[in-house]
Formats: sequence, C-alpha cells, structure tokens
Amino acid sequence: MHGYRAEVMRRWTILTLLLASATSTVAEIRTETVTYHEGGTALRGTLCYDDAKPERRPGVLVVHEWWGMNAYAKYRARALAELGHVAFAADMYGDGRVTQNHAEASQWSATITSNLDRWRRRAQAGLDVLRRHRRVDADRLAAIGYCFGGATVMQLAYSDPQLRAVISFHGSLPVPDLADASKIRARILVCHGAADAFVPLGKVDAFQTALHKIGVDWQMVSYGGARHSFTNPAADTYGIEGVAYQAAADRRSWKHMQVFLEEAFGSDHDIR
Repeated sequence: MHGYRAEVMRRWTILTLLLASATSTVAEIRTETVTYHEGGTALRGTLCYDDAKPERRPGVLVVHEWWGMNAYAKYRARALAELGHVAFAADMYGDGRVTQNHAEASQWSATITSNLDRWRRRAQAGLDVLRRHRRVDADRLAAIGYCFGGATVMQLAYSDPQLRAVISFHGSLPVPDLADASKIRARILVCHGAADAFVPLGKVDAFQTALHKIGVDWQMVSYGGARHSFTNPAADTYGIEGVAYQAAADRRSWKHMQVFLEEAFGSDHDIR
C-alpha cells in the first residue's frame, strides 16, 4: 500500500515538473493549456492526449476539487490520456486559480454552486471544449470529478443528455429534481468513502432513492474505512479532520472507473 502511494506521488511530482517547464514533447502524451470563456469569465484548462493516436478518441472531462485547477486535476487528466482517452481538466473558477486556504476554497466553490444555472453552464463550457476538439469522438463523452468536482459532474449528468457516463469520486451527491429526470441518459458511477463524514447517510439515502425512482443506470461503490478525499495522496497534508488518503480505495476506484468507461464507450475502444 505504501509502495503504491509512493508511486502515485512520484508520478504526480513528475507531471507537475513537466507542466511547469512545458516539456511535454518528451513523451507521446501531449499537454496543452486551453483558454476558453463562460459568462465573460476567462477559464484556463489543460488538455491531454496521446499524440501517437490520430484517430478520434473518447473524451473525458475532469473537474477539480474545491482547491481549484491544481496539479492533482492535471495528473488525473494525464492518466486518462495514458489510457487512450482525450482528457480535459476544466477550470471552474477562472484564470486557473488555485488555493491551499480552506476558507478561500469554500468561498470559491460556494460562489459557483449557489447559482445552479451558472454552475451547470460553467461545467458545460469545459465539456464543450472536448466536444469540439478535432481528436475527440463527440458521440463518446464522459465526465469525472473529485469532491466539488464530483458534485459538478453529477450536475452535468442531470442537464446534458448526450453524456455517456459520469463518475463521482468522494462527491457531495446532489439529489436530482423531477425536472432533471427526463434529461438523464448517462450511466452513473459513484465512488464513495464509507467513512466520509462530509456526506451523511441521510444524504446518501436520498440520492439513491431519487436515482432509483427515476430509473437511471447507476452504481455506487462504498470503500470501507475510506474518508473524504480518499483518492488524493496529498489529502493528509490539508489539516482537515475527516480528510485522508487511502491507497486501496484509490487504486480500486480507478479500476472501477476503467471498467465503467469501457462499457460506456463500447467494446471497440480498447482500455489498456
């Protein structure tokens, strides 16, 4: 378990250095900074793809935690590109902002989530970057997100009927309302920490009940002992009670995601 965590941290550090020095030509995986706009706000995301694959590939949106567009979101986008997808780490706050301050992160995320229409438009703007990209098969789109990002991709599931799949990692599980029901076409996978104190059991029950009533294709996997932010190797450094990394849950949830995407995108797409 410790060896796996060390390897994740090693790869994350390497990716951060590559992004900082703009030396993406070293490998076949290319990274590009993409500037786009929503509601007059300039957003800066990171696109990752395998340059050795000229054919159109499935596109996967990555939505960051409440800290903003940090190295962790970019690390996950690169990992998706290594699987053969075109991945885009979207910027939900604008100007690629990142913080390590709890109060600031809370304020930024609340500014977005306090207005449902704006929240969905901001997420949709990132998805549209993928949809329009020349390397992306626009008929095979998915979105994954972490914490704040997990809740954000659920909002995309509730508002974009063209999405094939959404995967939430330790997200807050917003409950869809009746107006959303007819729009949900995506398969939904929720990777949840069974010991996540930030998502009470009552909210989990309400979320599951709503999806059951709507009749969508959904699955929820709970990882025993896993707390909030269980996929992020840096979680233990945040100094937040109830937030912790768990290597086993991280490893297993990533595998669960791969199987889920393989099914959503079809057997003609080979997951490595």
